[in-house]
Amino acid sequence: MTKLANAPWKAVYPAGLSPDTPLDVWPIHETLDRAAAKWGDRPAFVFRGRDFSYFDLKREVDDFAARLIGAGFRTGERIALLLPNTLYHPIAFFGALKAGLTVVHLSPLDGDIVLEHKLSDSGARAIVTTDMGELAAKAGMLRDKGLVSRLFVGEAAALDEGTPVWQGIDEARSVDFPRVAAADLALLQYTGGTTGLPKGAMLTHANLSAAVSSYDIWFAAHGLTRPGEDRVLLFLPLFHIYALTAVMLRAVNNGQTLVLHTRFDAETALREIEAGATSFPGVPTMWIAIAGTPGFEKRDFSSLRYCASGGAPLPVEVAHRLKKATGHTLLGGWGMTESSPAGTNIPVTRPDKVDTIGVPLPGIHLDIVALDDPARVLGVGETGELRIFGPNVTSGYWNRPEDTRAAFSDGGFLTGDIGFMDAEGFFTIVDRKKDMIICGGFNVYPQLIEQAVYVHPDIEEVLVIGVPDAYRGETPKVFAKLRDGAPELTLEKLRAFLNGKIGPHEMPGAFEIRDALPRTPVGKLSKLELKKEVAAIAARSGGFS
Repeated sequence: MTKLANAPWKAVYPAGLSPDTPLDVWPIHETLDRAAAKWGDRPAFVFRGRDFSYFDLKREVDDFAARLIGAGFRTGERIALLLPNTLYHPIAFFGALKAGLTVVHLSPLDGDIVLEHKLSDSGARAIVTTDMGELAAKAGMLRDKGLVSRLFVGEAAALDEGTPVWQGIDEARSVDFPRVAAADLALLQYTGGTTGLPKGAMLTHANLSAAVSSYDIWFAAHGLTRPGEDRVLLFLPLFHIYALTAVMLRAVNNGQTLVLHTRFDAETALREIEAGATSFPGVPTMWIAIAGTPGFEKRDFSSLRYCASGGAPLPVEVAHRLKKATGHTLLGGWGMTESSPAGTNIPVTRPDKVDTIGVPLPGIHLDIVALDDPARVLGVGETGELRIFGPNVTSGYWNRPEDTRAAFSDGGFLTGDIGFMDAEGFFTIVDRKKDMIICGGFNVYPQLIEQAVYVHPDIEEVLVIGVPDAYRGETPKVFAKLRDGAPELTLEKLRAFLNGKIGPHEMPGAFEIRDALPRTPVGKLSKLELKKEVAAIAARSGGFS
């Protein structure tokens, strides 16, 4: 690993905190064991208006782990979770790990092709789900196809009574829990898939706990963590790495209360904040929705001590609007599935850096390498690919040795994000490597255009992709959703607005207004569907859209 002691971001760290601080690691399920011993009576979760204490959670986790062992599951076997945000998720997640198994996260929004791929690729023996909506039926179909042999269903209605009920698995009996090491594989978290089927990032107990350690050291140094006191609002899906590690595991490690909701609604979020939520980690689409709620600037945000946006870049203009209305600076950072997802964060002392992703978290190192030679480290201000080192970083992809080899350079993971580092050690991402547009020989980064378009007062959401162009090879195309009641907006008017904000080579050559923009299963704006549309049109028209 590159020497962390020479990191230029050391100067912006809080006094007494070093970038090369060692990160503790442990078997992840022990996080809950420790929390129950220290904060047993405190609510671990609030779900559907009912408190579920740390004692309650540990009891159910131990019970489920014993059921799995009694059902014949053995250390190292994989088990898939097909669960929305419900108490059955933390019970099954911690329970499976305590039984020595490896969790495979499935998304309730995955299509059949992706679900079948994740199950066959991972070799999961069983699916844990709930009878909420159509999930049990979908899981049953996957079992009937022979993709798994067992199906365990948590009864949604039973949670209203405060006692989880399982179908498909026998009552627990006395068992000995296996010895689990920090180096053991805890999670197969599938990621990517923009150009093919998703890959399973292999995350060990050590990877996940190192990420928790790094977050905890950082937030404690900034006075943003109150063990045993904070009330964390959780709409983010627990099957996603951001919510899993940066929110749930961190909260459990600090005895905090998670106010869990199955679906996001801006009005519900505002009511929970007014009811006393002290922390709200969200994604940009959530904050955009809150900022678009009529009268939001008059709501009471006084209980919030920390609010953040992660998972994707937050439009700078939206951050400024929220700051002006609420008094809160939305600090955030950057991470990815392969880093569990700890990576960078913006120090609370530097709100002037809100347009960056911040500096590397303790025990984690980032640098910038050349796009044409990932072994060549670039200097301050030079644009290249972000490379990350740390005990939180995956060792590679399940069943993908070639992809694993291609993902690393000199021991560092190549993130696919393009950006640069300034003299203080703050990193800025300008785009994803695969999203870069080449216009007449110039590298054009869609995210920079998106940030400029977001300043327009009539635009609510925007995505920019490259489309074929007979003269320049590619040209940026802007897809936008307008605010309610906004007047007509044309390409000519948009270009006039952008004049001076972006370079001539970055000016969009096409513009389309949509009623809604496509999203990923976790609610982030997604370019994949737009790229597929453009490719299909180009194929029909002989190469140009």
